[in-house]
Amino acid sequence: MKSIVILISGRGSNMEVLLDAVLPGRIAAVISNRPGSPGLALAASRGVATSVVDHKAYPDRAAFDAALAEEIERHGPDLVVLAGFMRVLGDDFVRRFEGRMMNIHPSLLPAFPGLDTHGRALSAGVKLHGCTVHFVTPTLDNGPIIIQAGVPVFPSDDTPRLAARVLEQEHRIYPQAVRWFLEGRLSLTAAGTVRLEGDREEGASLCVPALDPAP
Repeated sequence: MKSIVILISGRGSNMEVLLDAVLPGRIAAVISNRPGSPGLALAASRGVATSVVDHKAYPDRAAFDAALAEEIERHGPDLVVLAGFMRVLGDDFVRRFEGRMMNIHPSLLPAFPGLDTHGRALSAGVKLHGCTVHFVTPTLDNGPIIIQAGVPVFPSDDTPRLAARVLEQEHRIYPQAVRWFLEGRLSLTAAGTVRLEGDREEGASLCVPALDPAP
């Protein structure tokens, strides 16, 4: 059975969704870079092994990355899942796990990489916002896209309201992406994009705001 290691920094709401999901694999461990992460207690209560690799205990990013990689490898995972892991990982670390490390980002990449995605989406006046699961590469928030989900942006939205609606979609698509990986249905094309085995092309379209009815 394939196994997963989840990396968190805080409460880990996406981690919790993965713990609750019925996946064709097992969650071998949850690792945090912060000793007080609430998600650690939650994972431990579910019988999942937990550990801390405190970034403050290391003199630089390279030393932290090396210690984190060693702790991950101790569990021999097939997939590493970032679930609210708030550290930028170095190129050597990312290449070590490239093709088997996923992240979820709260925007429709390549739009709004980095932080404050919901505020920036509102400032830009976009009509459709959302979230993206992607493979991690050395370029921040720029890896091959696995799955995306969109939400309409309403005139009454503020940042918390929009963020909550996007988070609901994160909780839907992250377990799906992990499931596809564990089932062996994801592959990279020569162009560096993700191909899903069995994907259906049905020609659907989406307009936000909705089009007026035909006269």
